[in-house]
Amino acid sequence: MKRLSLAAFAAFVLTAPAPAHAALNIFACEPEWAALAQELGGDKVTTYAATSGLQDPHQVQARPSLIARARVADLVVCTGAELEVGWMPVVLRQAGNARIQPGQPGYFDAAGAVRLLDIPTRLDRADGDVHAAGNPHIQTSARNIRAVAVALSRRMQDIDTAEAATYAKRTDDFLARWDAATKRWEEAALPLKGVNVAVSHKSWIYLTAWLGMKEILALEPKPGISPGPSYLAQVLADVPRKSIRFIIHAAYEDARPAEFVSEQAKIPVATLPFTVGGDEKAHDLFSLFDDTIARLLAAYAG
Repeated sequence: MKRLSLAAFAAFVLTAPAPAHAALNIFACEPEWAALAQELGGDKVTTYAATSGLQDPHQVQARPSLIARARVADLVVCTGAELEVGWMPVVLRQAGNARIQPGQPGYFDAAGAVRLLDIPTRLDRADGDVHAAGNPHIQTSARNIRAVAVALSRRMQDIDTAEAATYAKRTDDFLARWDAATKRWEEAALPLKGVNVAVSHKSWIYLTAWLGMKEILALEPKPGISPGPSYLAQVLADVPRKSIRFIIHAAYEDARPAEFVSEQAKIPVATLPFTVGGDEKAHDLFSLFDDTIARLLAAYAG
């Protein structure tokens, strides 16, 4: 076998191409955070969404495929606020990846970047599916998405310092586009301000607070509890009395209660995508909110 001289070996090392910088491997618990991480990271990241837009993020199985993905992740991005409490702790434990455990830089809770609403005054299972930290469905407000983007970008820069400048530049670009879009959405939604609405499930408080709508009724007697005939009868009595204009419903939810109330009370249902991939139009964060506002305005118009 021919041996390289010391000088030849040194020349080879100096002239050999440097290894490519590995992409930051991001495991996102929900589609909105996968989409946001992709916006901020571009080709410097690979993203994986553990759930789909037509899936209840509360009800997920800790499948082997999720564990395998978490095992090789550099950064986990979850909503937090107990949204994933039924499955993500199992994924993290089984993955055995020290980098992404809670308290480590590789674990990011989006809820920590915003002010949570609907914080319960008491904790009792008799009150239904309540979250001690507050309502976790923060992605329904464009202003919350902005706050999470700023915090997530900082975390990505801290973890992947070699690409920090790229993340900072992409974040500035995203925020400029997002702020312009948010202004457009808020102007388009002005007719919705002060409108009384019902909701299928208490998933929309950040949306209604952002746009100034009034969430008057829920079609569930308690969060996560399916309505029975007597409760729906009370809802039907309340719709005209409380001047409910339409029902807000998530695409992944059981549509039967909303459809029943809509038919009996003669009010529209705004079936919203809830997250990226929730319908055929919501293919990224911008189109998610474009479609959401359009559907709300269509329901308002009756």
